Amino acid sequence: MTDDQAPVTADALRERMRSAPVLAGPLPSFDPAGAGPEPGPLFARWLAYALDDGVPEPHVMTLSTADAGGRPSARVLMLRGVDLDRPAFDFASDTASRKGRDLADRPRAALTWYWPRHGRQIRVTGPVETLDRDAARRDFLGRREASRVAGFTGVMSAPLEGRAAYEEARRRAAGHVAAHPDDVPEGHTVYRLVADEAEFWQAAPAQGHVRLRYTRDSAAPGGWTRTLLWP
Repeated sequence: MTDDQAPVTADALRERMRSAPVLAGPLPSFDPAGAGPEPGPLFARWLAYALDDGVPEPHVMTLSTADAGGRPSARVLMLRGVDLDRPAFDFASDTASRKGRDLADRPRAALTWYWPRHGRQIRVTGPVETLDRDAARRDFLGRREASRVAGFTGVMSAPLEGRAAYEEARRRAAGHVAAHPDDVPEGHTVYRLVADEAEFWQAAPAQGHVRLRYTRDSAAPGGWTRTLLWP
């Protein structure tokens, strides 16, 4: 499929969106009564099922942050690790990027996963910790060469003068990685979001969608309360 630059009207887009299939199924079922008292194991089961079922890139998620003025932004990135007991979720970026600057100002964020094939959505929110340089080093050096070259190419989120400037910076970065394969960019950082709320949403068009929220509560058994929400 190619983009032929043909003009598209808002009315045409609206009609196409209305006619596009959504939640067509078949979809898995979800009984919140058997979900368990803590969110970590349920997250693991849903992610494992997505991986087993061949859902494309199920570990890819949307990270939402806000800057010091409260202006939100979101971007898609990869889940780099998970601690199911807390639960906590790791992702990586550069401190100079927009998300890095946002997290320096407001160290709280939200992560969202959506798997259309299963009609499932998971959202977690909570404070964000910065892991140590050893964690950043392990993460960066465990990546493919192309990813490490990208990490040394330019300054993430900074203005780019043009494609030629990018190609030249990438050429220099490739030479640096080849000459210094153990180097890690100074700003490369692994962040960890520790969930204080987790919400699981299962589409069920015929019966009614199911929405279950976990909220961290030190006074509750297991440290969490569970609430069934109107979808």
